[in-house]
Amino acid sequence: MFDSNFRGNIYIIKDNEILYENVTGFAGLANEVQNSLETKFASASAGKVFVAVAILQLIEQGKMQFEDTLGTLLDMNLGQIDKDVTVRQLLTHTSGVPDYFDESVMEEYEELWIDYPNYKIRRNNDLFPLFMNKPMMYSKGEKFQYNNSGYVLLASIIEKVTGMYFDEYLQKNVFDVCDMTSTGYYELDRLPAKCASNYIWCEDTKRYRTNIFSVDVKGTGAGGAFITVKDIASFWNGLISGKLLSKEMVEQMFTKQSGDGSDEEEGYYGYGVWIIENENGMDIPYFQGCDPGVSFISEYNPNNNMISVFVSNYCDNVWKEMRKIRETFYKGHL
Repeated sequence: MFDSNFRGNIYIIKDNEILYENVTGFAGLANEVQNSLETKFASASAGKVFVAVAILQLIEQGKMQFEDTLGTLLDMNLGQIDKDVTVRQLLTHTSGVPDYFDESVMEEYEELWIDYPNYKIRRNNDLFPLFMNKPMMYSKGEKFQYNNSGYVLLASIIEKVTGMYFDEYLQKNVFDVCDMTSTGYYELDRLPAKCASNYIWCEDTKRYRTNIFSVDVKGTGAGGAFITVKDIASFWNGLISGKLLSKEMVEQMFTKQSGDGSDEEEGYYGYGVWIIENENGMDIPYFQGCDPGVSFISEYNPNNNMISVFVSNYCDNVWKEMRKIRETFYKGHL
């Protein structure tokens, strides 16, 4: 069913029973260290879902509201950023704040580090110099446009409200709660055991190189968590069972909040998750990530209680493999 050349991990469960698991490729190419089910993979922008959950937790605890603004939550100079941008607009990519990596005009993420070394990015606010002094891209609330800086600001809000670094808050209030024992934010020069290296193919040399000079040295609110496929399944189960948020808030999270659905496969956006509209049943949430050498997608289908996780440390096409799941297991339900 799946591409025999796919390198990475695949994990699919239905009603908490394993339908399929597969492990291929090398976590360490030079020494031919093979991936395993315990391998920790970088997940790029997938980490936005964890930040969204943290923000929704703080809203449910009464420590902030959806309509609270940057100006009231962050005691700092926001430069040209509109201080009246709301938490809801940041969550739904409708804020218009300047994006340090605007995917509509920049093709390669590693272009960011030509003038600003990636090894400087060890805390969330280390990204501020890349966007804080730029003008707004459009007026707040005007439209949907995927925005990395918005989630960096959300992580800063978590830090301001809780007095904890955002990744420490996530560890205690998300990962530990869901028994995600192998998930965390790690520095590339201080990786723990069982972390996969990520590889980029170079046409000029016809060889692979690692992505250590191509991505943030440590993840931020925009993404960069290391995960295992089993931990992602545990996250979905924790989320939908009410361990992390009330069921009413999870429903809001999985409800179309922004986007126009012009790309049928990409769908709409909720809070931290993408939403595929489903005329024949409940809509389907998923989250994804892509960086140099990194590709990830995971989806929860509430119509058949199925969770699918695909991750590659060679940036193999996880989206193509996910389509096969939809075509095979969602027949008549999309």
